[in-house]
Amino acid sequence: MKKIYFCRHGETFWNVENKICGATDIALTPKGHAQAEETGRLIKERLEKGEIVIDEILYSPLSRAYDTAKHIAELTGLPLRAEERLREQNFGKYEGTARNGEIFKLEKRNFVQSYEGGESMLRLCQRIYNLLDELSQNDKTYLLVAHNGIARAVNSYFFDMTNESYGDFGIRNCELLEYKF
Repeated sequence: MKKIYFCRHGETFWNVENKICGATDIALTPKGHAQAEETGRLIKERLEKGEIVIDEILYSPLSRAYDTAKHIAELTGLPLRAEERLREQNFGKYEGTARNGEIFKLEKRNFVQSYEGGESMLRLCQRIYNLLDELSQNDKTYLLVAHNGIARAVNSYFFDMTNESYGDFGIRNCELLEYKF
């Protein structure tokens, strides 16, 4: 059965400050770089043991995802390439605001309307679903390195989710998920 792997980038300065990063290009903290290196070591071990197979790393062009993917690639020897469709959702006026803000929490359940100055959930899911449809059609196994908003969309591709569970879904920095097509 064909699989795909997903990894969220390492910790950023705005993660520490509890701010929404979105499409804003925020750098990794020293801890974020260390998390990415540790994830690279764990993936390398799993590859060497034959527990997983990965042919290529696709990453969001934002620096926090690129730096994470680069650390993983350096430790594993896997090829990597940027994939524009993995860019984090543009949260518009909410970028730089508190991640746990009540208004933003409610807005994450509004799928059709774009955030003011940003992108709608439906448009985000369209680009992620199109990418996943393409990746499912070839014989390669990919590691996608991207963002929490992208993790929501990827998870909803594989599992039915309510609007509430979609809005609440999130993964830790450098958490590795496995999905089966």
